[in-house]
Amino acid sequence: MHPNALLELVAELVANVLKLDAPADAAVSAFFRQHRNLGPRERASLAETVYAVLRERLLWQHLAQSGSGPMPRRLAILAWRGSESFLRSALTPAEGAWLDQSRAIDRSTLAPKLRHNLPDWLATPLLARLGDDEFWRLAAALNEAAPLDLRVNTLKAKREAAQAELAAAGIQAVPTPYSPWGLRVDGKPALNKLDVFTSGAVEVQDEGSQLLVALLAPKRGEMVADFCAGAGGKTLAIGAAMRNTGRLYAFDVSGHRLDALKPRLARSGLSNVYPAQIAHERDDRIKRLAGKLDRVLVDAPCSGLGTLRRNPDLKWRQSPESVAELQAKQRAILASAARLVKPGGRLVYATCSLLDAENEVIANEFSAAHPSFTPLPAESLIEPAMLCEGGFLRLWPHRHQMDGFFAAVWQRQD
Repeated sequence: MHPNALLELVAELVANVLKLDAPADAAVSAFFRQHRNLGPRERASLAETVYAVLRERLLWQHLAQSGSGPMPRRLAILAWRGSESFLRSALTPAEGAWLDQSRAIDRSTLAPKLRHNLPDWLATPLLARLGDDEFWRLAAALNEAAPLDLRVNTLKAKREAAQAELAAAGIQAVPTPYSPWGLRVDGKPALNKLDVFTSGAVEVQDEGSQLLVALLAPKRGEMVADFCAGAGGKTLAIGAAMRNTGRLYAFDVSGHRLDALKPRLARSGLSNVYPAQIAHERDDRIKRLAGKLDRVLVDAPCSGLGTLRRNPDLKWRQSPESVAELQAKQRAILASAARLVKPGGRLVYATCSLLDAENEVIANEFSAAHPSFTPLPAESLIEPAMLCEGGFLRLWPHRHQMDGFFAAVWQRQD
């Protein structure tokens, strides 16, 4: 494709995504379906440039003010991720000179928000919580692309065998530092046609998400529920940890999300999983299981701000108002899920948010309102203790090189 034609396509996609009326990954996928003639390298340049625009949107918009031509084209030029010579051949002489001037600016002289690229409502509580030095380390980490983490399905393969199979396909993977089931892959190789993937031996899952399952610690033969199962990444990990015994309920209000679990479930070899769509957290199916389950995981609907390396659009699509709405859902869902837990059973509340408002605040409110649930300190359940803060699991991209996750654990008393 002619360089200028590709640059114009990137600009069109940037304009689409910056409407912020749909998740960025969905907008990019829809765009690729409309342009099936694009090759793998062209698709990579388009997607990576769009994500670069989203990660540092405030910076690019500031620098773009000095340019000329349509704003989406200016943003695409500034954030371009691809061949430099290809980009240069698409630019007019004036655009080339402007790009050089923009790149020569010393970013350390710019206003803080042009360096951290976070909205004020998000930057303020994170700065207050972490302090200046660590806040800037987090901000830098959030503007980097996340690695690709895999979970080895121990029903089908050992970690070393899956690692060797990936190596034979030319894909280098190393064991994740904390999860006993994880492999971390460099780059973004296409996995979906490899035998190691189609056989169900590995699934894509961030290491932090895998650690939530370690915290739940399901045992053989137990009755367990993944209360907000979604597309089932954690469900599959729980089922494997149960060695395909017992009974594992995968509840979700979205039939569409549960449909996405079905092909993954078929690959996994699990037969102990029972997907069930529920109308709401007080559904009759939930009532019938009250007080009967050994373990319940509530991976609650949340802002997703711990996944900004993968989903940078969330910092522009979420707001204080949406977080307040999510808090109301989190309280209601956690209280309902708690009814399922039998005496002596374990309850885990988790989010992929960085905000205290969705994490410690919700957990402490629950503890105060439910004296029959005793908090269990996370550091006594998972190693190393550096993964925990204040009795909770607290994972940070800049500290632990994984998505931001939070989890609280309780045991129900007799």
